[in-house]
Amino acid sequence: MQADEDTVRDVIHRFNEIGLACLDPRWAGGRPRLLSPDDEDFVVATATTRPTKLGEPFTRWSIRKLADYLRKVHGRVIRIGREALRCLLARRGITFQRTKTWKESPDPERDAKLDRIEEVLERFPDRVFAFDEFGPLGIRPTAGSCWAEQGRPERHPATYPAPTACATSMAAIRSATTGCGASTARRRAP
Repeated sequence: MQADEDTVRDVIHRFNEIGLACLDPRWAGGRPRLLSPDDEDFVVATATTRPTKLGEPFTRWSIRKLADYLRKVHGRVIRIGREALRCLLARRGITFQRTKTWKESPDPERDAKLDRIEEVLERFPDRVFAFDEFGPLGIRPTAGSCWAEQGRPERHPATYPAPTACATSMAAIRSATTGCGASTARRRAP
């Protein structure tokens, strides 16, 4: 193994001064980190929060939008490049994925009702039923099968009159046993 003479002299002098501890030089591994673990946690929490909840006018983060947002957060400015941000998120197991869609309820008491359901589920996990009413459901024709004369299958109209075109469904789930039941009605309950 080759080494510069000056390096060998430095190691010998350090060995004479402090012994075998000189073999662990404790060099710094490059530039100091700019983000603390708290900052990294904040970045991950921000990335996993919908932008609309943080007052931004878009529905999902891109790396560029997230980096720009982190630079202008009030009270906590985090300067991080796009590639460093991408690496941080990948290291923490955060990946860009397609989202599932859902519909928001127009009910103004929705949050209070959800809080009550969650409270009851936590207090009585062995005997609670959770009910949800939704509808009206559009009834769409689907192809089926039947016994019929060859070349003359039954035909059903593709459109239905309005009174029978929709139904309301009620679903119930028992949290203790994860059983499920459902029923339908011709019209929505008042």
